[in-house]
Amino acid sequence: MIEVKNLTKCFDEVTAVNHVSAEIKDRAVFGLVGTNGAGKSTLLRLLTGILKPEEGEIKIDGKGVYENVEVKRDLFYISDDQFYFPNDTPKDIMQFYRGYYPGFDTGRFLKLIAGFGLDENRKIRTFSKGMKKQLFVALGLSSGTRYLLCDETFDGLDPVMRQAVKSLLAKDMEERGLTSIIASHNLRELEDICDHVGLLHQGGILFSRDLDDMKLGIHKLQCVFKDGELPESLSELDVVLSSRVGSIHTLTVRGSEEEILAKMRQTEAVFFELVPLSLEEIFICETEVRGYDIKKIVI
Repeated sequence: MIEVKNLTKCFDEVTAVNHVSAEIKDRAVFGLVGTNGAGKSTLLRLLTGILKPEEGEIKIDGKGVYENVEVKRDLFYISDDQFYFPNDTPKDIMQFYRGYYPGFDTGRFLKLIAGFGLDENRKIRTFSKGMKKQLFVALGLSSGTRYLLCDETFDGLDPVMRQAVKSLLAKDMEERGLTSIIASHNLRELEDICDHVGLLHQGGILFSRDLDDMKLGIHKLQCVFKDGELPESLSELDVVLSSRVGSIHTLTVRGSEEEILAKMRQTEAVFFELVPLSLEEIFICETEVRGYDIKKIVI
């Protein structure tokens, strides 16, 4: 288990991570989403012990991670900008990681890169962005670690390869208890693989919830009324956002489905329905409430 308590990291006058607390359970896929500059990459580098926080602590299986080689050997970090030496081939970089990770599975690595269609003797610098991502996914899955931290790992992968990587992550989670943390802007990619989601905004965490629970607690309500206006009784609902196009009102409402439907049945609505929100819509809703509004950007 990974425990993050009151974590803060600053770069000069910029607070990149601001008093973040979270708990990441074993055998989970934790999706880390956030606005641009929210601190996702910084948080991942703190979790891997690359950076030292100004405040707070990180415990992995009850042990601190910073300057702790034993704990770091159970972590593999796939950064958005991978590092390798100019003349490295996949075979060369495999030898490098084999020397650091005692449980590195050479056979699996060679099988994975062959499946990805990567030449083990070709210079990595000649690979495309997507090919480099595939290579480092293969390294991460072959390292034998219990924790895999990924920064924009799906970026640059084609649709078939994205599904293949998701299947590999799910298989390792089930068979050997892999725990994955995936930071991404592509919320649709996370929606069908993550168990839990943490939303970062301006260095702080807005919420950290199970994905299913989060979707059950917020709904999109579309409704039409005879006189065109919302009845006063709906003010009792916890309406986060409201818009209107013609006669159709669209409300984003917090609460249970039963509570919302019961309130709507008490009105004289001509039509109403609850529509499930996607993770992307929930993200937009939560950040818009806190001032990150597209209407202020698109003018």
